[in-house]
Amino acid sequence: MSKLARSIAFAGVLALAAGPVFAGTYSLGREAAPVEVSAWDIDVRPDGQGLPEGGGTVADGEILFQERCAACHGDFGEGLDRWPVLAGGQGTLAGENPVKTIGSYWPHLSTVFDYVRRAMPFGDAQSLVPNEVYAITAYLLYLNDVVEDEDFELNKANFTSIKLENEGGFMADDRPDTPNLAKSAPCMTDCKPEVVITKRARVLDVTPDGGDEGGPAID
Repeated sequence: MSKLARSIAFAGVLALAAGPVFAGTYSLGREAAPVEVSAWDIDVRPDGQGLPEGGGTVADGEILFQERCAACHGDFGEGLDRWPVLAGGQGTLAGENPVKTIGSYWPHLSTVFDYVRRAMPFGDAQSLVPNEVYAITAYLLYLNDVVEDEDFELNKANFTSIKLENEGGFMADDRPDTPNLAKSAPCMTDCKPEVVITKRARVLDVTPDGGDEGGPAID
């Protein structure tokens, strides 16, 4: 065997021996820096974990809301055009036309704070500093009659003491062990021959009318 052939064979043996050692290593990218991780790690839990330091008053929140939020949500959280309604609706969830707002439907204040901090204002997300998020959240509480004093300051210390009306309307999803999620088995035999729409989604107006468009008929 020539020196060249022996060299090639020896290199092949080394490659095979080294294969398991380097398996799964692609030498791509780098480990995220702590400052990059912290930029994503901004979620807030109902128990207050993840809340930043700071605070803001209802009065300050009203000014910020008018400047950054009212163009879509209205001056008082009533919603403009098809943008979400944020205030009101208490006591409507059991009715035919429930109004799902922060005051009537949302379970925890941390959901409000986290969403404002993470995704608002629309088109300029995460431009609000913590004090501004606290202030806007305080104003949303005021619009929903959860707090009544315009001088009320929401901060990290008192955050978890604020309870929303529908907190008890939610349950942990631990299926398949949750009895409420297993009320009946799905129909497999002798099922309904057809499904008939009996109610219309009046607010959104998305129920198909049928007829020429081939949609189902409306009783």
